[in-house]
Amino acid sequence: MDKTLFLLCPTDCLEPIINNRFRQENFFYTSLGNSFSLDFTTLEGIKELITKHDIKDISFVTSNDNKIVLDALGKQSFSKIRGLKKFYGELVRQKEHSEALWEKENLQFAIISYYLNYKIKELGLELNRFTDYPIKIDGKIYDGQKNTFNAIHSNLICLEMHCLN
Repeated sequence: MDKTLFLLCPTDCLEPIINNRFRQENFFYTSLGNSFSLDFTTLEGIKELITKHDIKDISFVTSNDNKIVLDALGKQSFSKIRGLKKFYGELVRQKEHSEALWEKENLQFAIISYYLNYKIKELGLELNRFTDYPIKIDGKIYDGQKNTFNAIHSNLICLEMHCLN
């Protein structure tokens, strides 16, 4: 049986939806807006879970109307919550870059895709150091109105902005 570790934001309440859609053995790790940092304790917990349950797939999932992401891109009412400052800064920086490249109606999807690609790369680098087998890591954005999980934009599309002089 397939086993997947889903990395979620608790404000999205996606666990029951995921369990209904992906009928397999599902595991969950939550952090506000998927903002967790890969400190020693977090990484050890993820490694232990992967090893203990022989997990080969990891999926970052955020809803397109995630309260934390919307707050980061708007009023920033939750910015003083421990651990969100860096996350908010990263989203605001990507919003500024994306506004020059994306149509307004696709902007939020692009920003979330960029951020999840960043987290995928970060986690992938750490996990490759300790596993003997490949772990597939992907990202999805949940659209509650359509009840669909959409693959994030490719990392090739969500590039860092660089200026050349």
